[in-house]
Amino acid sequence: MFIHKKELLHPVHVTSPDPKFAEFLLDAFGGATGELKASLQYFTQAQHTDDPQLRDMLMDIATEEMGHLEIVAHLIEAHSSGAVEEKAFESTLFSIRGKGPHLLDSQGTTWTGAYVDEGASPVRDLRADIAAEAGALASYEAMIPKSPDEGTRKALIHLATREVTHSRMFMEALKSMDKLDDPMFGDLQPDDTVNLVFNLSQTENPKKDGAAPWLLANSKLEYIADPEERRRTAKAQ
Repeated sequence: MFIHKKELLHPVHVTSPDPKFAEFLLDAFGGATGELKASLQYFTQAQHTDDPQLRDMLMDIATEEMGHLEIVAHLIEAHSSGAVEEKAFESTLFSIRGKGPHLLDSQGTTWTGAYVDEGASPVRDLRADIAAEAGALASYEAMIPKSPDEGTRKALIHLATREVTHSRMFMEALKSMDKLDDPMFGDLQPDDTVNLVFNLSQTENPKKDGAAPWLLANSKLEYIADPEERRRTAKAQ
């Protein structure tokens, strides 16, 4: 059961409405990294996990993301209506659709369910969720410096902060499954190349060639400087 309270999770105070900025905000509403995508993604994932605690966590975050969607909606409304509404209608997006939020991104691309990333494995889902939060955080970090007033900036900083919190929650859930830094999940039995790193981006300058230091430092990985030689050796065997 959902009950809507006519109260925002974080206050929205816009003192310098800017229709151009309202267009940017559409990405956070109906874009690929927006709040609608996040809410529906976590809500859907919650329905196909058998772990009651994981389900509760996903439902909690999905519900909070819906609250974030409402905050973004209020921001878009404030930045495209009132004294600046006529200016907003100079934009193709608002002149056709009207002021306020729409299921579009800043380029006019319609929201699609293809944005939602969910599957049959909770490990897979949680990893997709970390990526989703990273995408949303990057979007907010791009918007914050463009904020036309302090009230807008504070609201966006709050939304960005919660993306960090959610990422930490997803990471802790993976950690509880011993899957935070394990690239495999399920019943896959990898072949004998699982720990091999191939040098497939080669140059004639040795100083610019070779594995990254953090790959060489991983004792589980073996760097193959000449993949062709290994292929010939394996074929001969």
